[in-house]
Amino acid sequence: MATNFEKRREAFGERLRQLRTAADLDAKELAARIGWNAPKLSKVENGRQTASDDDLEAWLAVMRPSKDVANELRTELVAVQQEYVTWKEQVRAGHKARQELALELDAKAKVIRAVDVGVVPGLLQTPEYARHVLLVHANVHGGGQDIAEAVRTRMRRQQVLYEPGRTIEILVTESALLHPVAPPDVMAGQIHRLVAAIGTPNVRFGILPARVRLPYMLMHGYWIVDQVVMVETVTAELRVTDPDEVATYGKVTDLLWSAAVEGAAARTLLLRLAAGLTP
Repeated sequence: MATNFEKRREAFGERLRQLRTAADLDAKELAARIGWNAPKLSKVENGRQTASDDDLEAWLAVMRPSKDVANELRTELVAVQQEYVTWKEQVRAGHKARQELALELDAKAKVIRAVDVGVVPGLLQTPEYARHVLLVHANVHGGGQDIAEAVRTRMRRQQVLYEPGRTIEILVTESALLHPVAPPDVMAGQIHRLVAAIGTPNVRFGILPARVRLPYMLMHGYWIVDQVVMVETVTAELRVTDPDEVATYGKVTDLLWSAAVEGAAARTLLLRLAAGLTP
């Protein structure tokens, strides 16, 4: 089943193809005029490759559609690109800007449902744990010039945990703590931060224990923020807005919570993990 991103990209490519055929232009001829090879034009028109801003401008320079159509295409391309943004693009100027965007999204949200597999969700991270997470990220994707500022912004995001009128659910796998991204002392502090989160008003916190049979295979972590799902892959962040897909993520989240431990059981599990970190 195609994702919302794939559907948008296919629709954009089809629009370009229709405009080309309406102008009675052969694909190879147009590709030659633009300076592309024929396979690239085919991939863009068939929704298998995302056009860049420069690609679209080169296409417009040759096709010369009306000003209104050109602006519509620019707007459509922005919508496609916003569905899938690579980490290298997001953190090129540093991690602080990405954290400020998350701060803005969190501040507007009424419902936040976070499910994470390999890392403690940012809303419950300690500053030292967050620093290590961002450093690991920067080591692969760049943007490590403002880690201290990014950590401070991430900590500001946690204010939403204490604001009334929100529904906040944070579900994390035990494996996120068994495969640490930080030294033992930092992990111990992070685990105790999770213990302290248990019982926080308006916040539901749970853990998916290791070796517990899950009602659905958890392939990756994700966040549901109101009616948008954000999926973090190794290379990019994917935003899902299709109502049916968002509803599916909500259903899976409900299923996962049925296998989670909360309250006293979660506290017991966390303290056991913390004890295992003590020299």
